[in-house]
Amino acid sequence: MSLTRVGAQRDILGECPLWDEREGALFWVDIRRPALRRFDPASGDVATRPMPDLVGSIALARPGTLLVALAERVAVYDWESDRLDTVAELPVRIADHRFNDGRCDRQGRFWVGTMHNVTRAPEGTLYRLDPGGELMPVLDRICIPNSLAWSPDGRTMYFADSLRHAIARHDFDPGTGALGAAQPFVATVPPAFPDGSTVDAKGFLWNAEFNGGRVVRYTPDGQVDRVVAVPTPRPTSCAFGGADLRTLFITSTSQAMSDAEREREPLAGALFAFDAGVAGIAEPHWAGLARR
Repeated sequence: MSLTRVGAQRDILGECPLWDEREGALFWVDIRRPALRRFDPASGDVATRPMPDLVGSIALARPGTLLVALAERVAVYDWESDRLDTVAELPVRIADHRFNDGRCDRQGRFWVGTMHNVTRAPEGTLYRLDPGGELMPVLDRICIPNSLAWSPDGRTMYFADSLRHAIARHDFDPGTGALGAAQPFVATVPPAFPDGSTVDAKGFLWNAEFNGGRVVRYTPDGQVDRVVAVPTPRPTSCAFGGADLRTLFITSTSQAMSDAEREREPLAGALFAFDAGVAGIAEPHWAGLARR
């Protein structure tokens, strides 16, 4: 199993890879640059669009647009016009807090968490952005929200507060978006902690292990099924893409590294891809614009 590097760019904090089947392209964010990136496998080109603020995560919206979680607001971004239109804002703005990981559930609700950008204190909140634009708080006292993913039938939600070094599973009501109590799923060995995740068509969870230098595939009952070594210690997230959804794309970070460390770790911040041997699931669109 061999990973290949995609493009020559080097992210400060690459995150939230997202495959758009309509365009046959991969989008992702560099939170700290801050910027959106787009990879076109047909041409091999990587395009970059600067963002006006830290950008934590993205989701698909109507054709040609993305839902973008900036520091304190969620907006729709039109790639061609380079225009941002605000959809929702944090109900209470707190200094040094920002949006982080986000993803749509199978019904098109966008879930996104906040965090303290400096201290990582347990002050973050997980929100649900409903199709009507209401931003509803669901969980609180979060350090770093990550690993949002849903089972193929949409009845299980995975979520990690990364500094707890564990991923939880929740019973999930697809009709209402109601979330059950957290149940233990898997734990990581410090200093490694769970970052971004995705689920394949067989219902196995793939998780990028920050400080672990690997992506781990877990069975639905939480057993380690496969381990994929990544040539940098801090992979950040993963997503399926490609024409058959069998390519796993992996983002990584070069954040907070000295010049000497960057020289020793030339692939830190790179985007990687490999044939996973199993298909993923097409990403849902935010229902607030998908139906307009």
